Amino acid sequence: MHGMSSPRTSLNRDNDTMAVRAAWLHYAGGFTQAQVAKRLGLTSLKAHRLITSANKKGLVKVYIDGDVGECVDLENTLLQHCHLDYCEVVPDFDNQPIPFQALGIAGGHYLRRMLDNESLELVGIGHGRTLASCVEQLPYNPSHTAGFVSLLGGFSQRFSANPHDVIHRVAERTGLPAYVMPVPFFANTVKDRKVLLGQRGLTDVMNLARSTDFNLAGIGSINADASLVASGMIEPCEMAAVEQAGAVGELLGHFFDIHGRAIKSNLSDRTMGLSRQELKQSRIVAVAGGTQKIRAISSVLRSRLLSGLIIDECTARALVDQEEF
Repeated sequence: MHGMSSPRTSLNRDNDTMAVRAAWLHYAGGFTQAQVAKRLGLTSLKAHRLITSANKKGLVKVYIDGDVGECVDLENTLLQHCHLDYCEVVPDFDNQPIPFQALGIAGGHYLRRMLDNESLELVGIGHGRTLASCVEQLPYNPSHTAGFVSLLGGFSQRFSANPHDVIHRVAERTGLPAYVMPVPFFANTVKDRKVLLGQRGLTDVMNLARSTDFNLAGIGSINADASLVASGMIEPCEMAAVEQAGAVGELLGHFFDIHGRAIKSNLSDRTMGLSRQELKQSRIVAVAGGTQKIRAISSVLRSRLLSGLIIDECTARALVDQEEF
């Protein structure tokens, strides 16, 4: 019958309601988790799980009023020298080689702010662990009406799934339409790429990728430990070849040298995604950080393909101090 919820839907709603109640007592009321459990008649483990669930679903929002002066100075320097129209420098707090949590929180909230714009229709999404963290931190809001489209193929050349393909995660997180590019990250040959792009379904997805309001992307480093190699998207020998050709940074399947010049390679010619010329015509905001990625971020900044950058304080300071832009 119309108007009746399924038992599963009702159960999910009840769990969300209880999670909000538990989070309210903990964060707003100052209750310990043990006190929350006692107040709600739950076990300590159940109270902990509800509070954790509320956090993961973005039901808990922390607002900090004020700017970190040092970060603002870095933002202004990068805006001035890197031809960006948006820059956010995130204070360090997690002491990791790549500060996924700090970048994820900033990237997730940036995406949420963009989605709150009613005129936004379509967002392009890249790959990578940093973007996966952004989606994990994306506050939940069921009122959004935009959609997402993958900017790259989501499989290796052996058709194993990319563990850092975030298009499925963002669809699950938001409940919004998401269009997947069901092909390898790189085609086996340039001829194969042309054949695949001629398929009707893929042509439709590529046309969507060309018409986004903005694209959210990560920046990849070029070495044997890079995420593209670890995830099986690129064979180690292929990465070694582009590194030998002078590549130090990667953006959406394209490679750049330290001066920001595109590396002409067979690998980039086989990228199942937008061409460099199409990237120039789109708005790209990158989320990237970690001092091990300084050269990669610098190369992509110098390519002048980025409109915006979200970066951690330590990496931003290193870029500015070394004039790596």
